[in-house]
Amino acid sequence: MLSPVFLQLLALVAAIQASYAFTVRSWDEASALANATVAQLTLSEKIGLVTGVGEFSSRCVGNVSPVSRLGIPGFCMNDGPAGVRLVKGVTGFPPAIAVAQTFSRRLMRARGVALGEEFRGKGIHHFLGPALDLMRNPKAGRGWESFGPDPYLTGEAAFETITGVQSVGVQAVAKHFIANNQEHWRYGYISNVDDRTMHEMYYFPFLRAIEANVSAVMCAYNQFNGTSACHNANLIGPQGLLRTDGFKGFIVSDWGATHDSASDNANAGLDMEQPGDFILIGGGTFGGFLGIGSLESDVNSGAVTLARMNQMVTNLLTPWYRLGQDSGYPEVNYDVQNPDGSGSLNLNVSVRSDNHTALAREIASASVVLLKNTAKTLPLQLSALKTVAIVGLDAIMPDVECGDSNENMCDDGTMSIGWGSGSNLLDFTVPPITALNETLSASGISLKTSLSNDLSQGPAAATGADMAIVFVNAMSGELGFYQSVNGNEGDRNDLELWFSGSTLITNTAQANPNTVVVVHSVGPVDMSAFASNPNVTAIVYAGAPGEQTGPGLVDVLTGIVNPSGRLPFSIADVCDFFSPRTAHCLNDLCLFIQVESDYNTTIVTDPGFPLGFPVIDYTETLFLDYRSMDAAGITPRYEFGFGLSYTTFEYLGLSISTSGSSQIISFQLKNSGGVAGTEIPQLYLGFPPGSGEPPKVLRGFDEVFLEVGGSEVVSMTVDQRGLSAWDTTSQSWVRPSGTFNVFVGASSRDIRLQGSF
Repeated sequence: MLSPVFLQLLALVAAIQASYAFTVRSWDEASALANATVAQLTLSEKIGLVTGVGEFSSRCVGNVSPVSRLGIPGFCMNDGPAGVRLVKGVTGFPPAIAVAQTFSRRLMRARGVALGEEFRGKGIHHFLGPALDLMRNPKAGRGWESFGPDPYLTGEAAFETITGVQSVGVQAVAKHFIANNQEHWRYGYISNVDDRTMHEMYYFPFLRAIEANVSAVMCAYNQFNGTSACHNANLIGPQGLLRTDGFKGFIVSDWGATHDSASDNANAGLDMEQPGDFILIGGGTFGGFLGIGSLESDVNSGAVTLARMNQMVTNLLTPWYRLGQDSGYPEVNYDVQNPDGSGSLNLNVSVRSDNHTALAREIASASVVLLKNTAKTLPLQLSALKTVAIVGLDAIMPDVECGDSNENMCDDGTMSIGWGSGSNLLDFTVPPITALNETLSASGISLKTSLSNDLSQGPAAATGADMAIVFVNAMSGELGFYQSVNGNEGDRNDLELWFSGSTLITNTAQANPNTVVVVHSVGPVDMSAFASNPNVTAIVYAGAPGEQTGPGLVDVLTGIVNPSGRLPFSIADVCDFFSPRTAHCLNDLCLFIQVESDYNTTIVTDPGFPLGFPVIDYTETLFLDYRSMDAAGITPRYEFGFGLSYTTFEYLGLSISTSGSSQIISFQLKNSGGVAGTEIPQLYLGFPPGSGEPPKVLRGFDEVFLEVGGSEVVSMTVDQRGLSAWDTTSQSWVRPSGTFNVFVGASSRDIRLQGSF
């Protein structure tokens, strides 16, 4: 069922296309136009188009020099993957990890459309997103900017996001290519990844981006197998991975990710350098930093051929023509050098809309994952409540001016998004306390509050209340120029809740036997201290929900929305006295092994020896998150794909058929409970023995809304690549011979139907 918000967005897309006479050309048509334009350019103009104008000279996060005589603008590039950054009058959309929690292609696409509308409305040509870096380790600082540890889920989200963004004529830039998975030593660590792991894990989402006709790819800071990503010809060259798999757009560097000489970078396949000047960590190679070999001099000397120079510009102009940005595109109307909205270049154009606010709220509620619900504590029975205690700093409005350039670099209120260049505007945040106060007060319920993490005041407020709702969080972000928040240098130091959150919960639960926990976090957190506590009657994982955090949450707490969010990662466990676990216990005595060990990876914090960047060996290969836990026999606290509902669903009648090189899996889904709701059925495959694959891998999911008693036949198709493993000898996707097992269910562990083919 298509939501009213989604239908309104589709209508708005059509209106935008009509108002701007927006027409999508084929790649061939666009390439022909680009080549014709390149033939008219001087060498100086070509250089200007592929070189950023400078970190502090850009009106956008990145610009190039225009060619006004031919109507080519100084292309505007801007973060972030969750909303326009360093700009006023925009929506604070939920980040990628939140939309991953919806397991909804519909909402993934709708969010892409809405993002595209706001970027277009600000005159931005290039949306610097989506981020497709797998959450290799749950502590990774920018994991929330992407869609989690699973390559299939990330790939589907990539496809839908890019399709949505580009449907309104804005170019998407998939990033960060590739194996860019932690913040410590981010500017040059060496990711050592074997060929099969590369293809089946970290490159897998980029393949879907190519299939979505992505306009550009951003190469990463790190080295890949010993060579910097932005001058790694095996990755970005004319015969490199991207081009041989059909990528037709341009390749841009991450900001300051270029080193060596201009010819090294250009000949390796880099098409554009940003921001154009040297910024301590790198950059400035095309312009000839300190007089060392500029791109212009390299072309004149023959170190870079004129044919290669022309191809660079053609690669840049082709997607510009393809998405019709050459006609009727809005002018840039803001200035990142003055993010407060001041200055003559800031026209303070608002691109917010009621539809975007409603969509942000829908995603916020659809991303809520109900983890525990004892005796139907939720939805709230408002008529039975007289007094509710609201406890925790995470319930209140954060400081919107915190950190440099409004990049959300503190944790002094509710956590709606992480910090850094992937963050967005906090001005329009509606915190939980505001939404709860409006809803509960309207029902005559009195609120007692302790809006800090004071370990004694919180329990005092909870004492005697009919219910206590405790808000806790854990945050992470971009390391940038070595900033830290609460002592965390981008990557989280551990998986604990911040500001003694677990202790706040247990102390409050001791004071009130009806304690509801709401967790906002950027990824998995350790819940072993309170998850099995009988006085904790409900746990709501609200993740990183964006600006409509309060209304989206309250919609679920009150039952206006039946929760349908699912975990896009596993939440690991340690042995506790309520729920001993044999994997970590001996004779029921806890060994207190760190939760992080269950994830099979670490964040490397030590430098290389004796000096230099560390080497990170991806020895876990294909075994991340649930794939690793399944193989090792580890039972997580809450598994990948898990999430409760206010109703129940039955899975019936598995059917497996073949269509060409694909397999079609069908089954019936029925709402057998007493409340209308949305189920997220998931399809996992077990590859034939000896294939080297994990016990099961995600290969399908759907979003199915059913009224009470309603049923629907659900079909999922697994294509040839989904049935294949990467063969390093033939350098191709090969389907293993033997029997595949089919697992259909409500999570990676809650399997309802099984079959084989």
